[in-house]
Amino acid sequence: MKLVVLTGAGISAESGLKTFRDADGLWEGYNVYDVATPEAWERNPILVQQFYNERRSQVLAAKPNHAHYLLAELEKDFDVEIITQNIDDLHERAGSTKVIHLHGVITKSQSDIKSELVYPIEGAEIKMGELCELGSQLRPHVVWFGEAVPMIEVAAKLCKQADIFVIIGTSLAVYPAAGLIDFVPSVIDKYIIDPKTPDVKRYKNVINIEKNAVEGVAELKEILSDAR
Repeated sequence: MKLVVLTGAGISAESGLKTFRDADGLWEGYNVYDVATPEAWERNPILVQQFYNERRSQVLAAKPNHAHYLLAELEKDFDVEIITQNIDDLHERAGSTKVIHLHGVITKSQSDIKSELVYPIEGAEIKMGELCELGSQLRPHVVWFGEAVPMIEVAAKLCKQADIFVIIGTSLAVYPAAGLIDFVPSVIDKYIIDPKTPDVKRYKNVINIEKNAVEGVAELKEILSDAR
């Protein structure tokens, strides 16, 4: 049975990682348009590089929380496919084996001129002057505002195949990720885990678990165990 899970910032918040949505469009004190757009990179690449180097250090210091581990454990009983909006690698570190990153992974770098050229990073920093094989500056492997989301079609196809669909810790406000629920079969159960339930009134078979990620995923695991 295929269990498709869409995760957002709420699941990583309990590992201590913040996003710009925590504080009125500011991300660790920065306006997102100064650090998370192609235009920002063109204006001030040193600032953008420094910003993501700092975020990368935070990610490397963070640890998966119980919600991440519980999702990995569900692979024992389900074909679990995780689609995440998060740029951290906490799902993988918790043991999940099928993870699609819609917005990239901060622990990798990519070419400034050809996004398909992706490289691992040793340590926490990408340095100015570090180049891809085409001779262009390396930048964070992150999908910025205004850029295409290359994995969205793969994610949409997975959503169509879901037997159970789960949304964890996302407000369903950022597109195109927010539109993935529209690809989910209307007849299947859709669990939403978040203290503030997003507006999903138009969808059928929605079960709201109004809790944070750790408590909510634990409850979900019990529900799914009882249903088997």
